[in-house]
Formats: sequence, structure tokens, C-alpha cells
Amino acid sequence: MAGSSFGRLFRVTAWGESHGPGIGVVVDGCPPGLPLDAAAVQEDLDRRRPGQSELVTPRREADRVRIESGVYRGKTTGHPIAMSVRNRDARPADYRAFGTAFRPGHADFTMQAKYGLRDPGGGGRSSARVTVAHVAAGAVARLFLSRRYGVTCTAWVRRVGDVEAAVDPERVTRERVEQSPTRCPDPEAAEQIRELIARTRSRGDSLGGVVECCALGVPPGLGEPVFDKLEADLARAMLAINASKGFEIGSGFAGTRWTGSRHNDLFRTEGGRIVTATNHAGGVLGGISTGMPVVFRVAFKPTSTIRKPQPSVDIAGNPVEVAGKGRHDPCVLPRAAPIVEAMACLVLADHALRQTAIRTGG
Repeated sequence: MAGSSFGRLFRVTAWGESHGPGIGVVVDGCPPGLPLDAAAVQEDLDRRRPGQSELVTPRREADRVRIESGVYRGKTTGHPIAMSVRNRDARPADYRAFGTAFRPGHADFTMQAKYGLRDPGGGGRSSARVTVAHVAAGAVARLFLSRRYGVTCTAWVRRVGDVEAAVDPERVTRERVEQSPTRCPDPEAAEQIRELIARTRSRGDSLGGVVECCALGVPPGLGEPVFDKLEADLARAMLAINASKGFEIGSGFAGTRWTGSRHNDLFRTEGGRIVTATNHAGGVLGGISTGMPVVFRVAFKPTSTIRKPQPSVDIAGNPVEVAGKGRHDPCVLPRAAPIVEAMACLVLADHALRQTAIRTGG
């Protein structure tokens, strides 16, 4: 098992390397009859692609998606949906020095330790470039969730370094997020983040931060009570994203400082349905969705490949000095937001199909 597949009923299998011929994904389990064309997938890929602003990697990739199978006359057939994106601006020669030297903080060493060999071009499968497949598959899941359940999923940059946005998760819209290349919906914080990234980049260094995500319209009942809890699968999905280092849902670690009487979300009836007065649980209780907004946060480390020289060792253990010469994001957060959305949609779509199967005896 190479760990390149995800999901049970809504299942995706991804392939490709950072500086190989291309990236692709196969989506299996999407129900038939869903209106789908390349433009719908392209919209999400455009938000993830490199070279979109001065804050991200200057690598120039149009990331034009091609749907290879699973769609007939603009609708899904129920068969596997294969999608591919060609790499047009690959420069594996930029990484020749890393064929024998290990970059601090990068997966160079662990990939070598696991397989006994590795593709040093941009990190191969450990590169954030492979998330093209995540976002393409997530676009299909987003369409399914929107049309079947009315679910919307929005992620944004909550914090970079010590600069944090002050926003109400349930009121953030994609339009607000896309107003700034930082993808921070708080204008004041967005400008501070932009300046911070620019300063850090000029020093040859990098930054980390937090992406927050809110899914509205998630029906109650999604998730399983033990090993396949909804938040557990969300955490697994988010920690599968390159550079992610932490996950928390609802009150998260802050809630550990509260009493139970403060933390408990009290039930009430509103408009004929049962809701909670607060949402400290983040929309999940006992591993199962409550029908309230699903709100969570993902921590991302600073980009490991930086221009600032750092001491390291080569494959033989000899001391060397390494400095990144390729094209890298000084901060992954602005491009991580659409990836977080995509992975959340994949989890929710999978659990929606699983819940339908349970309730209908499928």
C-alpha cells in the first residue's frame, strides 16, 4: 500500500510528482447525473495554482485540467472520473544539489530512509505540487455536496506568524476571502500579513500559520461513533496535506481551559429543528455531525526549503551547507486554503454516501 488513495465510498487515488510529466487523480464513487465540466474544476485549481501573486512561488503553471473519463454530455456517469494536469514549467535541474544532500525540515531524509531512493526534483511525491490532485477531486465533491445537500465549505487564512484575523467563521464568504492575495478576510490583518510575508521573503526565510475552515449546511448524522468519527477523518485528511502539523475542531485546545458548564452547547428548537445555542463542539458530537456548522483549524509549518543557507549532511553523513535555489512559497498559507476546502469536501462527501447507505440499507 503506497498511501495514495483516500475515502471509502467516495474514493480518490492520486498520482504524479512535482517535476514529472503531470499530476492526476481518479475519483471513484461519484453518483451519476451530476453536472460536471472542466470549468467547474478549473475554478478551484486556479485558486491553488502557483504564480498567482507576489506572495507565492513564481513557478508558472496554468494547471489546465483535462477530464479523461467518467463524464458524458456534461454529466457524471457513475464510472471513475479521471482528471489530469500537465506540468509545463518543471525545472528538476534546480534540485540537482539535493540529490545527495538533505534539506532541513524537508522529507528528503525520510523518503530516502523509506524507499532507499527518491526523486529529488522538487521533492517528488512529498511536494505540495501533488495537491493539484486533491483540489481537482475536491471540486467534484464540492459540486456533489452543494447540489445534494446545499453544503458550502469555505477556508481562509486565520493567522500567519503572530498576525491573526478577527472574524466570525460562520460569516466568512469566498468573496471576502478572495479580496486579498493573502486569503485573509480581515482587511487590516490581511495587509499586515502581506507586509510580513514580503519582509520574510526578502530575508530568504519562511513563515507558518493557521487556516480555518467552516462548512455550512452539513446535515446531522454524518460520521461514525468509534474509529471513523467525522472529526477523526477530517484530521486525517488535513494532516495528509503537505506542511500541515496540527488540527483542532471547535474550541480545540482553548476548550481545555474551560469548565463543562461553559463548554457544553445547550440544545434548543429553532424553526422546527433542534440546534445548539453555541457551537463549541465545532459541529460534531460523539464523532457524528450535529447539523451545526463544522468549524476547524489546521496548523501549517514554515516552508522548509528556504534561500537562507543552513548546515546539513549528505547521504553519506558528511557535513554540507544547503540553500534552496528553486521556486518556493515563502508562506504556504494563501494557497493552502483551497486545499483545506478540497480535503474537507472529500471527507464530507464520503460520509454523506456512507450515511445514505446506512439509512437505506445499501
